[in-house]
Amino acid sequence: MEPIRVIVQGALGRMGTEVIKALTAEAATECVGAVDLKAEADSLTKPGSRETIPLSADLEAIITSTRPDVLVDFSLAAAVMPTVRTASRHGVNLVIGTTGLSASDTAEMECLAAEHGVGMVVAPNFSLGAVVMMYLAKIAGRYFDSAEIIELHHHNKQDAPSGTSRATALGMAEARGRDFELPPSRHDYPSRGEQISGISLHSVRLPGLLAHQEVILGGPGETLTIRHDTSGRDCYMPGVIMAVKKVVGQPGFIYGLDALLGLRVEE
Repeated sequence: MEPIRVIVQGALGRMGTEVIKALTAEAATECVGAVDLKAEADSLTKPGSRETIPLSADLEAIITSTRPDVLVDFSLAAAVMPTVRTASRHGVNLVIGTTGLSASDTAEMECLAAEHGVGMVVAPNFSLGAVVMMYLAKIAGRYFDSAEIIELHHHNKQDAPSGTSRATALGMAEARGRDFELPPSRHDYPSRGEQISGISLHSVRLPGLLAHQEVILGGPGETLTIRHDTSGRDCYMPGVIMAVKKVVGQPGFIYGLDALLGLRVEE
């Protein structure tokens, strides 16, 4: 069986570099091209190899020259929709890990996937541990009326609160069937963080951090804390590789890695 041909957008960034490394190490996939707005050379050497792949800031040119099956995007939110429109028009499946997307973005993606018959997997987090953490938070949220989320990331992260914390809060309220209860005090203090579905989200941005999240649920006389920590970007790669393999031959829009893992909380 021929390996899945993959190009990576945001290839010169930290996540893009990890994705290319993972694709190169996986027998079932082949990284055939790279796209980055900061590209100055016309080729990129694969990690641990002398082999080079085409590199360009021009997505259309890379798609035309490499004929990929899948595009993996870990770039910037502003670049995602132009990328999705171009790739889907060429019949290229997409795996998107860029966060900061709006509801209108994901709605358009769903329409484009149906229109062009391509597969799209969009996930706020590709860490298997983070996805399990979110799943457990949905279950726990059914038994507590109050919850808050603290998310901690490196100082270069572009958005706050994180896409993972937003998705966690929304998922918890959906599984519960109603919003959580805010404490009986003023809710407009700036230090209370952004509130989603009755859950306050607090963001920390510091050097030395990578990606961490705590979901704290409170009830009379007790609290329950569910925490996930990452120590390296390689933690995201098993999820990315799984999404690349599953998106081929599976047309349609899928949001969240939990759908691929079968971790859906029943109503």
